[in-house]
Amino acid sequence: MEEQRFFETIFQYYFIALGVMIGGTLIGSIGAFAAGEAPYTYIARLAKSLRIWAIVAAIGGTFDAITTFEKGLFEGSTIDMFKQILCIISAMGGVQTALLIIEWLIQEEIT
Repeated sequence: MEEQRFFETIFQYYFIALGVMIGGTLIGSIGAFAAGEAPYTYIARLAKSLRIWAIVAAIGGTFDAITTFEKGLFEGSTIDMFKQILCIISAMGGVQTALLIIEWLIQEEIT
């Protein structure tokens, strides 16, 4: 039962990060358009700055991750530390997928 819940959590982290990136850049571009800026250029800049925040939003804040790492190192609970690393990697995958979708939409490479 616990393994099934863990895989559900990994999928949730992936799609939360994907949603934060796509939603944040598209809604942010509406604001740029309203302010008279070039929306596509603003999307690229916003996507670069939202990367880390999408990961943090997906994992639910940084203190939980740090606490899990601390427990893994000092209390010998390495399986929890390994699960947390997999969750972070899953969120990073969601960010990378969102960047590919955004690059496809704006036809510009985001570096």
